[in-house]
Amino acid sequence: MKRDRYAPAGAVKRMTLESIVLKDNFLGDPNERVIDVYIPAGHDGRTLPLLVDLVGFTAGGPAHTNWRNFTENVPEQADRLIATGAMPPCVIAFPDCFTRLGGNQYINSAAIGRWADFLIEEAVPFVEHELGCGGAGRRGVFGKSSGGYGAMVHALLYPHFWSASACHSGDMGFELLHFLDMPRTLRGLAKDGGDIERWLDNFFAKPKVKDDDVHVLMMLAMCATYDPDLDSYMGVRLPVDPITCELIADRWANWMKWDPLTLVETHHAGLKGLKALFIDCGDVDQYNLVYGARRMNQALKRKGVVHIYEEFPDDHSGIDYRMDRSLPVLAKALTA
Repeated sequence: MKRDRYAPAGAVKRMTLESIVLKDNFLGDPNERVIDVYIPAGHDGRTLPLLVDLVGFTAGGPAHTNWRNFTENVPEQADRLIATGAMPPCVIAFPDCFTRLGGNQYINSAAIGRWADFLIEEAVPFVEHELGCGGAGRRGVFGKSSGGYGAMVHALLYPHFWSASACHSGDMGFELLHFLDMPRTLRGLAKDGGDIERWLDNFFAKPKVKDDDVHVLMMLAMCATYDPDLDSYMGVRLPVDPITCELIADRWANWMKWDPLTLVETHHAGLKGLKALFIDCGDVDQYNLVYGARRMNQALKRKGVVHIYEEFPDDHSGIDYRMDRSLPVLAKALTA
């Protein structure tokens, strides 16, 4: 994608919110949070629908408003889509939800923090109050990867709050995503004698981290998210035996409760009230997420949930261009 320098440019307003629900969180992360907000050209935000962008792991919302080299950031993408008439004007919020463990899954966790509460009770109402946008029936959530997971789970658990959702390559099908990554995680931890506390302290002290390190960090963050143990360092305990990599059944069961493929079995009814539900995934996703996406597509069909499902010829990385498909769907649904 190339920037359209002729498209009228919207404004990005930076807001700061002091969160109550994140105060004194277990990881010691700051409770003062930045929220970048895109307001389309020719508007002040009032009466427009609100979309909330949940970014992927290792990022924070403002990463999507930053300058980019060969492509657009999300505000520029929205400028182009709105200018061409592909997408009705809407406000887009980019909340910073980064944590010490590299991100979160946008759910409530005793270790990572009350991130679902932060979004629903604080961040979204704050933006809506300041700009006069959104409101009941006019809120949508979208994201990719961990953000896609967040968008899907929020649609499942909070359909009274959100009216539209788009999940790009979201985490689902945990046994193909997370369990298959456990051997690599154990190999990474073995460099520090299998000691999670030592590994984390060394990670935070490094002047430069490698991709393999980030993948280990991500798995430890998932541990603290889905099966937090407040008696362990940063709430992290593994769902596998550290020597044999065999699953520990009760711990893994706690993870699987949070798999969208598990949640959809008992929380699908609310999805039928959404104005739009969009799900897509690359057909060669390197994290095996396309298989989970296909299962979700089949489950939604069985349960009579109207949705859009698409696959595209690409992997997991650099796929923000797919928002050319989802953002118009959400904005049109919330404008109608």
